[in-house]
Amino acid sequence: MVNRICLYIDEDASRNSFIVGLRKLNFDVVTTAEAGNLGLADSEQLIWSTKHHRAIYTFNVKDYCRLHKIYMSEGKQHSGIIVVPTQRYSVGDQLRGLQKLMAFKSS
Repeated sequence: MVNRICLYIDEDASRNSFIVGLRKLNFDVVTTAEAGNLGLADSEQLIWSTKHHRAIYTFNVKDYCRLHKIYMSEGKQHSGIIVVPTQRYSVGDQLRGLQKLMAFKSS
C-alpha cells in the first residue's frame, strides 16, 4: 500500500491555482478555508492537522519551526510540517517539489 501524504494547506499558501494543481495531480488536500479554520492561531492549525493526520503546508517558517521545536521538547508528535521558506516559488515549482516528496515517501 502506498503511504500517501495528506495535506492541509495553511492560509498563506492557499493560492487557488496551487490547490487546483494539487487536485489535478490527485493529492489529498484540504485548505484551512474548507476546514472552517480561517483565522485560527498556528498552534491550533497544527493541532487540527495532527488530529486529522495531515501534514501542514505553509510559508510560515518562523512560527512552524518554533512549534515543531516545542512539540519535540514536550515529546509530542504531529503529522508533519512542510515549510516552504519563501513565497517566490512558482506554483509549478511547488507542485514539482511536492511530487518529488510524494515519490520519495512512497518508495
